[in-house]
Amino acid sequence: MKPTLIILAAGMGSRYGGLKQLDEVGPNGEAIIDYSLFDAIRTGFGKVVFIIRTDFSDQFRERFEPKLRGRIAFEYAYQSLDKIPAAFTLNPEREKPWGTAHAVMMAAGLVREPMAVINADDFYGRKAYQIMADFLTSSDDDSEYAMVGYRVDNTLSEHGSVSRGVCITDENGYLTSVVERTKIQEDPDGIFFYEPEGRFPLEENTLVSMNFWGLKPNVFQYLEEGFSHFLREKGNELKSEYFIPLLINDNILRKRISTKVLACNSPWFGVTYREDKPMAQQKILELVGRGEYPAELWK
Repeated sequence: MKPTLIILAAGMGSRYGGLKQLDEVGPNGEAIIDYSLFDAIRTGFGKVVFIIRTDFSDQFRERFEPKLRGRIAFEYAYQSLDKIPAAFTLNPEREKPWGTAHAVMMAAGLVREPMAVINADDFYGRKAYQIMADFLTSSDDDSEYAMVGYRVDNTLSEHGSVSRGVCITDENGYLTSVVERTKIQEDPDGIFFYEPEGRFPLEENTLVSMNFWGLKPNVFQYLEEGFSHFLREKGNELKSEYFIPLLINDNILRKRISTKVLACNSPWFGVTYREDKPMAQQKILELVGRGEYPAELWK
């Protein structure tokens, strides 16, 4: 059974200042999503599910459907604030989306096979997709999940703070914990994450999650349980979010899953801020120049 790729593309792009999911970074107007799709197709994924918002659904369909027809199956799921369990009431003042784990919940009913989850605005590289596809097609243990891990010093932006899942692993390369840090940046005296209590140092080689996860179909049961618990505790807050690392960490601690860290030296880059775009464009040109991607992806 071929795995499915879920692309989280419902973000508001507040730090970027626009719909970065569709912004052009390739030599022929390709978005980062184009490269994700290209890599997923050539490494053996059988379907893609886009998690998007209804307000840019038409743009998304017009942009990607002509490229994907005949190459890979595709479906859409829509993330919105009102998609919460019936037992809960939405705070009418809330505007911020519920977060990445809530976004994955939107694919329930569409995915019944092992799946990978990625961010729409992150470039992971072909090798990352290959090692994830190999894992998802070879792991027959429903409790074994996976994550592609990167060094934190290779994932920062020169233009502001970033959010990363900070990881700790055991001697066998499995996660023992992953904690979402929503403000990490490099200062003159090192790399730090910031919390209300102050700033805390991170070593350059600290392993972080870039939201490239390998999940099994039972994840939707865990998501439903976890999101209901989250809403009971923080549902009335205006900016709290239910992140994938919260889901993973909770179920590791409850010994319901293990999560294997997949080593990868593929180039990672992203466009958290608009100022990151020229760097992304240059890196893609370099990859094209080395023959790793064609100049025209969908020719």
